[in-house]
Amino acid sequence: MTIQLPDFKGGLRAYEPRPEPLAVTPGTPFTSRTVFSAAHVVADPFADTSPDSPAAVDWDATLAFRRHLWSHGLGVAEAMDTAQRGMGLDWAGAAELILRSAAEAQSVGGRIACGVGTDQIAAGTLEEVRAAYEEQLAVVEEAGAQAILMASRALAAAARGPEDYLEIYGHLLRQSAEPVVLHWLGPMFDPALEGYWGSSDLDAATDTFLEVIAAHPDKVDGIKVSLLDAQREIDLRRRLPDGVRCYTGDDFNYPELIAGDEKGFSHALLGIFDPLGPLAAEAVRVLDTGDAKGFRELLDPTVELSRHLFQAPTRFYKTGVVFLAWLAGHQSHFTMVGGLQSARSLPHFARAYELADGLGLFPAPELAEERMKNLLSMYGVTQ
Repeated sequence: MTIQLPDFKGGLRAYEPRPEPLAVTPGTPFTSRTVFSAAHVVADPFADTSPDSPAAVDWDATLAFRRHLWSHGLGVAEAMDTAQRGMGLDWAGAAELILRSAAEAQSVGGRIACGVGTDQIAAGTLEEVRAAYEEQLAVVEEAGAQAILMASRALAAAARGPEDYLEIYGHLLRQSAEPVVLHWLGPMFDPALEGYWGSSDLDAATDTFLEVIAAHPDKVDGIKVSLLDAQREIDLRRRLPDGVRCYTGDDFNYPELIAGDEKGFSHALLGIFDPLGPLAAEAVRVLDTGDAKGFRELLDPTVELSRHLFQAPTRFYKTGVVFLAWLAGHQSHFTMVGGLQSARSLPHFARAYELADGLGLFPAPELAEERMKNLLSMYGVTQ
């Protein structure tokens, strides 16, 4: 059986789907790496909403997807910036998501960390930015989850230089109850974050970032770096104080960064580990045995899919993530908060389907093929 898929030249080509999925099963907890998936939320397809309305979430399907990730040993990074926040889910929705997911994690023994930002304000003074951070930090800590201090659009707009970042982050770290993860998100994910840490010179910004950590090493569990620059991440992790981890957020170069070298390695907090969950978990368990070559053999072939989903505009990567979750049967529809199912083209979806199918990511390939054909028919492609 073949399926006719659109190419990037305005034509159609025949593709023969893979008959069997990759064989992976839930296994033991990881021992060598800490791994989080920045999980997507499932929209309520029957809600009467518009792109400007507050998000309507299907909570049952959203929590079921988190149980799927936890069953494979992955942690869940919840209420994150490009995965949800600032892209359809407002702070009220994020707060509810944090409370529901944290409670679900406690009930099943899953690991969870939650984003802390300032998106309840569009802009403000430094004092208002600090208060917004404090409000969200309190919600996350009261929910019993680990905090991830995310980059703030409001802080980027209000800060006059590196000293303002040092003051705001220093204040938050002093008052945090437990060690947090600091997240440096690059402008390729969010253009409003250009010049974060007080400079558009990445070397100068890195120095300020490290100054924050050096002043409070006991309050920093680790850092998440999302700059899509493997060598810069390697250089940065080698400068971290002992005991502070590096969580890669590089969805282009994650296999080599997680595998590491003789001087260290990165843990992971990745958006691509949403669709790759079971396969990624299998690879990390191979790495736990010391088999770095086997780890790379499993994970390296996934990079082409990840680079496809995260192609510019990178912030729309989760359109492909939700599309693959629908094809895989994790949700019954392809509807997204903010109407972002429209953010990618039909040829983009077709290539994502082909790459994911080739990796064996679909538990029921025939269901994925049927749903792909349904989508194609909506665009006028007959089989």
